[in-house]
Amino acid sequence: MSAVEVPRAVAGEQVLVALLGIPRLLAHPAWRAVDRDEGRGLGVVLVPGFGFGDWSLRLARTWLRKRGYAPIGARIGMNVGCTSELVDRLERRLEKHVEATGGPVVLLGQSRGGGLARLVSVRRPELVRGLVMLASPVLDQLGAHPSVMRVARTMARLSSAGVPGLLNEECFAGTCYDTNSAAMGQPLKVPAIAVFSRNDLIAPWELCADPCADCIEVSSTHTGMGLDPEVYRLLAPRLAEWARSREPVSATS
Repeated sequence: MSAVEVPRAVAGEQVLVALLGIPRLLAHPAWRAVDRDEGRGLGVVLVPGFGFGDWSLRLARTWLRKRGYAPIGARIGMNVGCTSELVDRLERRLEKHVEATGGPVVLLGQSRGGGLARLVSVRRPELVRGLVMLASPVLDQLGAHPSVMRVARTMARLSSAGVPGLLNEECFAGTCYDTNSAAMGQPLKVPAIAVFSRNDLIAPWELCADPCADCIEVSSTHTGMGLDPEVYRLLAPRLAEWARSREPVSATS
């Protein structure tokens, strides 16, 4: 595939997801079969991908709520800010949801959101019941498709020019990058699932296959992973297992 064809293919992926992804999911048994006691009130924090807000995981949130989980969005905006700042914000959001639900919660992130969720899981494992990473290139923070990285670096230049709330140069080659790269390389102390696809044109599947996680291969596209019925079918029993065995947070946590 040529350098010109790749961006076109990525754009085509977006159209296909919008037209076909949602109807296919809503008609699938993985969506329609519901056990309202399955989640047992287990909290879930959903973390969107780069350039997307909480709305992008709204269907996942609905799917979880119908099954008795307590899902909330990460509230990190469009996930285009400094990595360290976003990890801090996500940690605070995690703490509040743990307090609200009475025990460790699940972090479920897509693309960059999965990477942020992994960083928080390394920092605060006592608050995390389980980690789900969908198409998240956690083995290389800068390993996404060049077209995505160009956008990210443009944001860093805008940040240097005074535009607030964006990635900055430190996220690419500075203290922020070094600190989070080291943390990303640390082994996980929580159960984790990494979902990847060889059809992913954004995040190379090899970078998503976290050796500390239970790796699951699907045939989805990158953007479409959160709308893929197969993903929901495969996640359902694993999330239910976490819900059955969750323990309350100790008073000293």
